[in-house]
Amino acid sequence: MNIGILATGGIAHKMAKTVSEMKGVNRYAVASRTKARAEAFKDEMGFEKAYGRYEDLCKDPNVDLVYIASPHSEHYRNMKLCIKYHKPVLCEKAFCLNAKQTEEIFKLAREENVFIAEAMWTRYMPSRKIIDDILDSNIVGDIHLVVANLGYSIKSHTRLVDPKLGGGSLLDVGVYPLTFAQMVYKEIPVELDAHCTYTQTGVDETDSYTLTYKNNRQAFLYASMDGISDRTGYIYGSKGYIKVININDPSRVEVYLDQSETPSEVHSVPEQISGYEYQVEECAAALNKGKLECESMPQAETLNMMKIYDALRRKLNVKYPGEE
Repeated sequence: MNIGILATGGIAHKMAKTVSEMKGVNRYAVASRTKARAEAFKDEMGFEKAYGRYEDLCKDPNVDLVYIASPHSEHYRNMKLCIKYHKPVLCEKAFCLNAKQTEEIFKLAREENVFIAEAMWTRYMPSRKIIDDILDSNIVGDIHLVVANLGYSIKSHTRLVDPKLGGGSLLDVGVYPLTFAQMVYKEIPVELDAHCTYTQTGVDETDSYTLTYKNNRQAFLYASMDGISDRTGYIYGSKGYIKVININDPSRVEVYLDQSETPSEVHSVPEQISGYEYQVEECAAALNKGKLECESMPQAETLNMMKIYDALRRKLNVKYPGEE
C-alpha cells in the first residue's frame, strides 16, 4: 500500500517513522503547502515523491491512502479534496471542528463511495481488546464509574492556543479521557457538564468533564495542556477495578479485586513500533475487503464523539471562528 501524507508537522513525522518500520506499506508521497518543506520531509523520511500542493498528491494515481496530519481546522477542507479525487482517507483526530462538518464529510464520502476513517489510535490498539476482555469477563462486576486524566505542558505550541486552528485542550488532549470513557460505556451520555480555565486567546486550557450515563453510571475526566498528569485511567466496578497506565498509549493494565492493594492480574501490552501502525494496518485490511470504514473506529462513533465535543464546548463557551 502506497501511503501519502498530507502536511509535514510533528505528527506526520511520527507516522512516517512508523511506516518506515512496517511491512506492506510504502513511504510513497508527501505534500506540504510549499514544495521546499515537502522536499525536506521527503529527503528526511525516505519518501519517493514530494508535492507543494495538496491537490497534486490527491491527483497522483499511485497513492492508495492519504493520511491527513494538518491542524483540526483544515481537516474538513482536506478531506473534501481527497473525496473529490476518490482517495481513501485516514484523518487525524479531532476528525473535524464540529459534528456539522463531520456529517457533511460522511455524507459526501458515501455518495462518492470513498473510504474514510478517523485516526484515533487508542481505538485500534491491542490494549483495547485486553480491557474489553476483562470487562466482558465480569471479574470486576458492574461498572459504575470511570475516572481518567491526561495532561501535558504544551500550551507554548502556537497551534494549541489559536482558535482559528481549533486550539484548546478539548480537541487535542481531552479527546483521550473522553474516548477512554466511551470505550467502556459504549453509549451516549444522558447528561454532561464541563468547566475550564482559559488561555489568553480564549480557548480552554485545563478542563474537567462530568458525564452521566444510564443506570446511574458516571465518568469524571480531566484534561490539561498547562501541566503534566499521571495519565492514568480507572474503571470501577462492584467487585473491583481496572487500572490502565497511560490512557493515550497504554503500557500496562492491572486488575484489583475487593479491597486488595495488590493486583490480581497484570496484563502487559505487546511491543509495538509506535502504536500508529495498528490504524494503518486496519485501513489496509478494510480497503482490501472493499469496506468504506474501519471496524475499530466506525463513522457512527466518530460522529457521536464530535457531538459530545460540541456539547462540552457549549458548556465551556468555546467557539471557533465561523461557527454559529
